[in-house]
Amino acid sequence: MPRSFIADPHSHARPNEVVVRHLTLDLDVDFDSHRLTGRATYDLEHRDQQATRLVLDTWQLDVVAVGDVDGNDLPFSLGTHDPVLGSALTIEVGALDRVVVQYATSPEARAVQWLEPEQTASGKPFLFTQSQPILARTWIPCQDSPGIRVTYDAAVRVPSDLLALMSAENPTERSTDGRYEFSMPQPVPSYLIALAVGDLEFRELGARSGVYAEASVVEGAAWEFADTEAMIEAAERLYGPYRWGRYDILVLPPSFPYGGMENPRLTFATPTILAGDRSLVTLIAHELAHSWSGNLVTNATWNDIWLNEGFTVYFETRIDEEVYGAPYTTMLLRLGRQDLERAVADETPRDTWLELDLAGRDPDEGPTKIPYEKGSLFLRLIEETVGRERFDAFLRDYFDRFAFESMDTATFLKHLSDELLDPAGVSADDLQLEAWVHGPGVPSNAPDYAADAFDRVDEQVAALLGGADVATLDTDGWVSHQWVHFVRALPVDVGAATLRAVDGRFGFSASGNIEIATAWLELAVASGYVFEEPDVDRALADFLHRHGRALYIRRVYTRLAASERGLERAREIYATARPTYHSVSQAVIDRTLTP
Repeated sequence: MPRSFIADPHSHARPNEVVVRHLTLDLDVDFDSHRLTGRATYDLEHRDQQATRLVLDTWQLDVVAVGDVDGNDLPFSLGTHDPVLGSALTIEVGALDRVVVQYATSPEARAVQWLEPEQTASGKPFLFTQSQPILARTWIPCQDSPGIRVTYDAAVRVPSDLLALMSAENPTERSTDGRYEFSMPQPVPSYLIALAVGDLEFRELGARSGVYAEASVVEGAAWEFADTEAMIEAAERLYGPYRWGRYDILVLPPSFPYGGMENPRLTFATPTILAGDRSLVTLIAHELAHSWSGNLVTNATWNDIWLNEGFTVYFETRIDEEVYGAPYTTMLLRLGRQDLERAVADETPRDTWLELDLAGRDPDEGPTKIPYEKGSLFLRLIEETVGRERFDAFLRDYFDRFAFESMDTATFLKHLSDELLDPAGVSADDLQLEAWVHGPGVPSNAPDYAADAFDRVDEQVAALLGGADVATLDTDGWVSHQWVHFVRALPVDVGAATLRAVDGRFGFSASGNIEIATAWLELAVASGYVFEEPDVDRALADFLHRHGRALYIRRVYTRLAASERGLERAREIYATARPTYHSVSQAVIDRTLTP
């Protein structure tokens, strides 16, 4: 028998007793009532032969009936509702190996966003799910823990003028009757089960990659993502074969709360990466890297999220280096370090450890950049210590050895020592390993990266602050990462005249690049400039209404909330912007604007 499942503080499930191995969904999508209705069938494994109960996670689901495959009712109960964890659905299964749950979702299901026709480019309704971290239970009764994997298939019925897609084998054209069938033969955790329905078109990118989007977006997206096949090939050269068949991308409407979501076979992506110059497509490298770190080898609980995200940021930058070169990657590493330093300053010391302690908390409330950037920096340190060739061999073996399994921090650290550090003659003390994993902040042995491209930016910032006219600055050939660094390098007290001059020349307030626009609005708010310039204030309001990507709107709202005047303006904007946000973004900003 496989090793025991690790106890997950964010799930009611008892997988060491009875665990789900395969899920079959049969669902109707009702845009009028904002409900999914149908049934889920579960193939079970009794890991404890004495166990007679199956425990599933639910969140405000209407459980209509529970029975065996012959239609005989089975006893079941719903536990007390917890605002974060929902309710345990306990089913008396006896020795049965298949059970059926008939159910309907609530219109308030937090994983599902229903978009009205006026919220889409096509003028037709749209829905998408976002199940990470523990929201799958709001639309599927399931064992909602990242350490539990299932294969699944589904039949989904939608209006005949819309296309349905899942994190599975997908169609590229609409059916005539609105019925779609899906299969995911590789086992995945519940947070990677995804559904989207909309007026979508498909464009091929390569032999095993393509993009779905609304008609007005799809051609631009196909151009933006032209390097996808090259990224897949680079990833395979580094760490072994891509094991999911196809790698397709779905561009969602602006309310999608994340940059991307690594749903297997179908990455969900924000339209904010469609900058028109391919400057933000490193996000695709990130989501593709998750096909190994996260989807293939998955964190056992959300306390171990760095094993997903830290590995993925490291892998992402290695893909970028393969495709775009080392100088490009060094800029990303420098920006990532800036993000990490800011996160360390903003978070509580305990939330800056790599191994988190999220028990009793919504895992969505955990730290944002720490698992990503501190985790990646730790892996960079290991690479520098043992050598790239040796570290690459270790990682490739790691993905092979633990494919389609889960990993916790303690098990990984033992594997790291046994298979890499000890043979290389490197001790835990040499790495300051405990300080990295179980200590606050950034340890003193963190790698540092010089970027000539940023040095050129710093020279121009120094000239500007020394009195040079903005028209004389040498910015020819700068890429978006240099512009972000330029804005971040401007001091908060630089003065309204200088901010007016740089905005007038470089058009930061009107930037279509979300990285640049966010950095600029943060500076404009922190300096008070936004309150002096009506045009910048209008740009601020437009930004917060147009985008729903949680990481970036949170940064701007956080800056606003730092002053009484800013907090008042933030609440004024949020009152009309909130209904357009996904529940994930709503929860983040609700907390940000609550004293």
